[in-house]
Amino acid sequence: MENRDGMVKNKLALFSSFIILCICMYLFFPFPNNVMVEARTTFMSFPIENQNGYISLGIMGSVLFVIALVLLFIGMKKYQFRALLIVVLVYTFLPNLLITTYQETLASGITAISYDNNGQCNFELIDQKMTGECNLVLHNRSNEAVSFELEFIDSFFMEDKVRMESLMNLAGPYRITIEANQKKAIHLNELLDLSGVPRHIDAGESSDIHFKLTDTEKTRTL
Repeated sequence: MENRDGMVKNKLALFSSFIILCICMYLFFPFPNNVMVEARTTFMSFPIENQNGYISLGIMGSVLFVIALVLLFIGMKKYQFRALLIVVLVYTFLPNLLITTYQETLASGITAISYDNNGQCNFELIDQKMTGECNLVLHNRSNEAVSFELEFIDSFFMEDKVRMESLMNLAGPYRITIEANQKKAIHLNELLDLSGVPRHIDAGESSDIHFKLTDTEKTRTL
């Protein structure tokens, strides 16, 4: 068996790479809120640009991530590309694994709620009113029932601040309870009165919808 030191060329570079990767993950750990909700341009887990322009912290995180990979390459004597691939995969999947572990062991209330980002909404104009239908699945990973209010958020990619998903809030608030360790398919079908509502869509569909969960003490954006 090959000695581990036979694969290491520079221990300081490897250690520095590990520290920088930890800093990067800390800066943009996707919990309790989804840091990518407003992002228009991304790199790995870093939001680069949103509707307000470039995000300096996200750009800095991206640069640090690349530096960490370079240091990893420098620090390894053999299997450099294999090590880079493993680190990228671990960096991609580790946060979700840590979040799931935390939610299933220590989290309570809305911090124990997870969302698969597969929600969809459909809107159709009928005379002066609009039908709005949304479907999403939420998972309560805790051992206690969780109750909260759900508020829809408009897509940040909509131009001129035209309202779409948030039109569902006209029929809200939506009070939802999910039992312990249960997934709940949420289906909302509403007839929305658009009188007095400026700058709304006439019809459309949206996927990967986002929303806020609120209980008496906390708010989360998913």
